[in-house]
Amino acid sequence: MKARVTVTLKTGVLDPQGKAIEGALKSLGIDGVGSVRQGKVFDIELDGSDKTAAEAALKAACEKLLANTVIENYRVEIGA
Repeated sequence: MKARVTVTLKTGVLDPQGKAIEGALKSLGIDGVGSVRQGKVFDIELDGSDKTAAEAALKAACEKLLANTVIENYRVEIGA
């Protein structure tokens, strides 16, 4: 089974990397960029077929390793 974990900064947390990307896009002449927030995506392949157990395991992984829950939010999506 495949899963995707998306980690993003919480609202109100400064994002210097996002600002740098925003500036670079504008310097490349890409119009209409209002702001950029940067994040992380983890594509994970899991053994087994129990979606509930997989989601619980991935949430534990986020709490312990993948996300800094003080400043980041995370979303777990389980595929087929």
